[in-house]
Formats: sequence, C-alpha cells, structure tokens
Amino acid sequence: MTDTPTRIYVDADACPVKDEIYRVALRHSVPVSVVAGNFIRVPQDPLIERIAAGAGMDAADDWIAERARPGDVVVTSDIPLASRCVKAGADVIAPNGKPFTEQSIGMTLAVRNLMTDLRSAGEVTGGPRSFAPRDRSTFLSALDQTLRRIQRRRIDAAATSQNSSQG
Repeated sequence: MTDTPTRIYVDADACPVKDEIYRVALRHSVPVSVVAGNFIRVPQDPLIERIAAGAGMDAADDWIAERARPGDVVVTSDIPLASRCVKAGADVIAPNGKPFTEQSIGMTLAVRNLMTDLRSAGEVTGGPRSFAPRDRSTFLSALDQTLRRIQRRRIDAAATSQNSSQG
C-alpha cells in the first residue's frame, strides 16, 4: 500500500455509473479521474478531474493502467484494462459491481478472448446482457465496500508500522 491517497480512475467511455461514482467519491472525499478518449462532461468539483487521454485506440486505457496503484480503485468493463490494473495492485470493479481480482481475472480474460474468437468466426452473436437497475445498486455497494476496505488496510498498515517502530 502506498502513502499516496486513494484515487478512483474511471474508464469513462460508455460507463453507465459515473453519477454513482461521483456520489460515493464525494461522500468518502476521494479524488476521481474521469478518463476518456475525448472530451466528457464532469461535475464542477475540485475532487473530480476530467482527463482527455487522446483519440488513440487504447489511449484512455493506457493512461489509467500507467497510474493505477495499490490503494486505487479502477472502474471499467474493459477486461484487458482490468487485468493490467489488477496486476498493478489496484482494486478493479466493473460497472455492474463485479470485482476483478487476481483469482478471477485470468479466467475472465480467457473467456473474453474465446468469445471474441467465436464472434469473429460467426459462431456467436450478441453480447453481454443489458445493464439493469439492480446492477447500479450492486455497483454502489461494491464501490462503497471497496473504499472502506482500502481505508481499513491503510489504518492497519499504519498501526503495524507504528507498532514495529516502537518495538
């Protein structure tokens, strides 16, 4: 865990839960970087910054992946980006509230690649199910719990550090 404050990075292109992220972040006083390929409107608040990462294919993903660290939260439905951020130690949550973890990301990435191959071969049509109101609620809960867990880890790490320096 780093000494830098927790930050939420939002893969903002097509993210259906931006308003929920802002609400939870402001409640926890956590800064948010809203990253998109181009201009995107964000609320006027000192904790919320808009990042126009550029129009390159993976510009926003690269921007987030280069900065995400342990103690940060990344919100994305992009599985390759989630994989990169999990490997960097960040907590990663999909907009439906599903966490991407070290234990789950390998299989998730493999299934994504398989489905991409099947779609390109014409075997599978369609995509993921539609975003539902229940997903919004699940996401809110997951983000709040994740921020609380990070805060507890920071407190525990500080207490451990203080105890070891006294002993």
